[in-house]
Amino acid sequence: MRLSDFDFELPEGAIARRPADRRDRSRLLRLDRHSGAREHRHFFELPELLQPGDLLVVNDSKVLKARLYTHKEGSGGKVEVLLIEPVSPTDDRRWRAMVAASKPVRVGARLVLPGAEPLVVEAVEGEGFVVVHLPEPALGLTERLGALPLPPYMERPAEAADAERYQTVYAAAGKEGSVAAPTAGLHFTPELLAALTERGIERANITLHVGPGTFLPVRTDDVSHHQMHAERFVIPEETAQAISRAKSEGRRVVAVGTTVVRTLESQSLVLPGLGSTALFIKPGFEFRTVDALITNFHLPRSTLLMLVSAFAGTERVLAAYREAVASGYRFYSYGDAMLIA
Repeated sequence: MRLSDFDFELPEGAIARRPADRRDRSRLLRLDRHSGAREHRHFFELPELLQPGDLLVVNDSKVLKARLYTHKEGSGGKVEVLLIEPVSPTDDRRWRAMVAASKPVRVGARLVLPGAEPLVVEAVEGEGFVVVHLPEPALGLTERLGALPLPPYMERPAEAADAERYQTVYAAAGKEGSVAAPTAGLHFTPELLAALTERGIERANITLHVGPGTFLPVRTDDVSHHQMHAERFVIPEETAQAISRAKSEGRRVVAVGTTVVRTLESQSLVLPGLGSTALFIKPGFEFRTVDALITNFHLPRSTLLMLVSAFAGTERVLAAYREAVASGYRFYSYGDAMLIA
């Protein structure tokens, strides 16, 4: 399998750099994963496209204001810091991070933030990754001084409206930890969730904190050599039980987003508890739990496109993508969606 197998032509104007006026007014391309048949709908029509008894599994992780704009103490050189995850679950002040600077950041460097004590670089791991010691717990620091880490392809800093629109409506307080939104969930509204419940569609949560692997490029032409970054997840007891019931009763498990797919498919049997996954899903993967998928349109040559291709077939997915481009669909985080079943 070559990286070029997952390429497609995407006009610059197809990239959604701002959200639609209303979350559920985005377009929805329905794709039959077996026949390749396609249908053009809107996201607010989702209740009639799902079946009573379906189990919808969502990721309730909340995006952390993980981007910190700092400068080096002494030289004043600007350093952009993206907090990724705590080094230890018991210490909220030592974090693994990615840094971007004009000159390399060295161990011992003190990175100055306005209104706080400096961050101290404790280790340099290579490829832009470091370990930093924060002057105070991450949540309080980022809420005061951080910015939402919009994906690089948006080519703009976060604005006031993003504080609400770059979070799902079910993102839970106390579940902060993602550096990118689980974007398939951005289309839901409270009213749509209520309509799904009225339709007889069950809902369950997992929490997976989205890491930088979401937007890091694949750098090897032989995709089998690519290594995913591990991401932390939690599966509640009630979710594991709901999935077990649905599978035993022949009901569908519908994953909202690739993060849910990777969480549920990282185990042969979905069990409750804490975990992490570096699972790389590509064509040839055998799905055990997920029966249907709601997802946005992804970057060419990305691991997310490979996951969707594994679920529905590369040729069927790329044909759907070509049709979406020709039909004016909006791509990426703030773009339109697909329902694949």
